[in-house]
Amino acid sequence: MLVVDDEKHVRDIIADFLTIEGYIVRTAEDGASAVRELERARYDMVISDLKMPKMGGLDLLREVVRTHPDTPTVIMTGFGTVETAIDAMKRGAYDYILKPFKAEEIVHVVQRGLEKRRLAAENLRLREALSLYQVTEAIAASLSLDEVVTTLADSAMQEMRADLSSVWLAEPNGGFSQRRLRQDERLLGPEDDPGELDEAKVGQRLASGVAVLEQSARARALFRRLPDRQVSSLCAVPLRIRERVLGFVAAVSLTANKRFDEGQRKLLSIIASRAAAAIENARLYENLQASFQQTIQSFARTIDTMDRYTAGHSERVAAYAVVLARWLGLDEETVETVRHSALMHDIGKIGCVLNLNKSGKLSPEEYESFKRHPVFGKEILDPIAFLSPVVPGVHLHHERWDGRGYPLGLRGQEIPLIARIIAVADTYDAMTSDRAYRRALPHEVTVGEIQRCAGTQFDPEVAEMFVEKIDEHREELRAAGRRIPE
Repeated sequence: MLVVDDEKHVRDIIADFLTIEGYIVRTAEDGASAVRELERARYDMVISDLKMPKMGGLDLLREVVRTHPDTPTVIMTGFGTVETAIDAMKRGAYDYILKPFKAEEIVHVVQRGLEKRRLAAENLRLREALSLYQVTEAIAASLSLDEVVTTLADSAMQEMRADLSSVWLAEPNGGFSQRRLRQDERLLGPEDDPGELDEAKVGQRLASGVAVLEQSARARALFRRLPDRQVSSLCAVPLRIRERVLGFVAAVSLTANKRFDEGQRKLLSIIASRAAAAIENARLYENLQASFQQTIQSFARTIDTMDRYTAGHSERVAAYAVVLARWLGLDEETVETVRHSALMHDIGKIGCVLNLNKSGKLSPEEYESFKRHPVFGKEILDPIAFLSPVVPGVHLHHERWDGRGYPLGLRGQEIPLIARIIAVADTYDAMTSDRAYRRALPHEVTVGEIQRCAGTQFDPEVAEMFVEKIDEHREELRAAGRRIPE
């Protein structure tokens, strides 16, 4: 409790009353002395006289509201200036006391003010707990490393009320690299230099197991290049999984008198702990995705090495299928499933014990064996759980819109869209590529055939979209120096 009055006996009387009630009280002789005291320590309440030399009660109130908005201020005044006291309440004062006062009145106002402050602090903690829960849930919900890092940087800005935040991740060969930087655009414009932390110094401090919480000059000493604005406070906590440090997150205050405290450090540590687990999961997921891609590429190459005429066929079909899926407006997750399905659409040919690219037509027996390759593909992939999304495209890409396809004789919308897309892409690449039994057909002839078979062999909407867009796509490939069918 801070009591401010230019009359010593008034300060002493109030201090004695409140000390008897169990409060710890300090005093100041005017507003200027009170400001210096508030810079030195935190107070639960300020009780100030209205009229004082050097700095009066209203000027002190303005400073308290600006620098310590959660500290209630009570104004003391005589009967003649009660209107001024009411005006002070409009400017942010909690209450006023009229002189001469009784001890019971002061104690009652203090008790009421501190209870209001306690309730406000409790509400704030509840809001922070809810906010913290929402932040950590958002971080944990993502399997994208970029999304996790972005959410972490944004959360550090918001929850710490920081002016700058940055996320640094450990590099395999040592050191840290900055993966995300956020800055308060109201404070720092596009041309303002946000500075750069000395990640080696910060990392060395964090390696000892102690978080960084520094103010003023000690905070500035941890920068390689200082921001355009003065650094007031720095808080950095490690992103740690067991004994491994994955990186760190830092929050910076560039505002005078806005300094991070131990409570905020703990808050950032909780967020960082959840983020570290999310970063580890995201990296494991990326590794799994890489293995998934490598598995699919390996399958595709296995198919294409069966005969020199089919080399590159799976990758070309996948490329056509992907652009067709995007032309149809499918989301990127589905587009990736289309890509993977197209890469493996002929995997079942491994089970066909015949030369599928021999000169001349296949015999009826050979053709019946060939028609089983979609079933063989399904049987090969079914035991591999993580490849289950691609099975429908592999199994059903030879179904026809009119129901005369194989292996199940599905028709129309019964055929999965992915399979209908692959059917068009597969036909286009097969017709425009050389085979042992014929030369490649011209692009115009192939497009005309696809258009003719729309509504019988192909989904009419998918076929028409391909016919409409393929020439434009070919021009883009040509402009990029890519080889295209003539």
